[in-house]
Amino acid sequence: MYILNRYFPEGIDICFDNVGGKMLDAAVANMNVFGRVALCGVISEYTNTGRRAAPNMVDVIYKRITIQGFLLTDHKDMHNDFISEMSDHLRRGQIHVLEHISEGIESIPSAFLGLFRGDNIRKKIVKLEDEEQT
Repeated sequence: MYILNRYFPEGIDICFDNVGGKMLDAAVANMNVFGRVALCGVISEYTNTGRRAAPNMVDVIYKRITIQGFLLTDHKDMHNDFISEMSDHLRRGQIHVLEHISEGIESIPSAFLGLFRGDNIRKKIVKLEDEEQT
């Protein structure tokens, strides 16, 4: 919770969350009044730790935080426009992809388990072989 305060000293207005649990708790605790949370997953519950993904509801009420779930399929009509626009942003260098790459097929189990431990904070990729070798 305190680390978010260090990076967001003026609080958080909008949060995209697909983790739930402690991550969502920390975000809600640091949210400003009338903050908004978009929820698309609760990976913290996928590991069956027995802990629910729900945040501190007292904070949600007193800060009047809006929490709304969504599924990607709700917006599939926007897919082509999204791909076109994001491709342009990537080509112009306006968006940078952050990747955490593990090497070799033997790294798959640890890479997968690392997703649940929070070992990476970006897109996780397992590189099986160099493109020149194919």
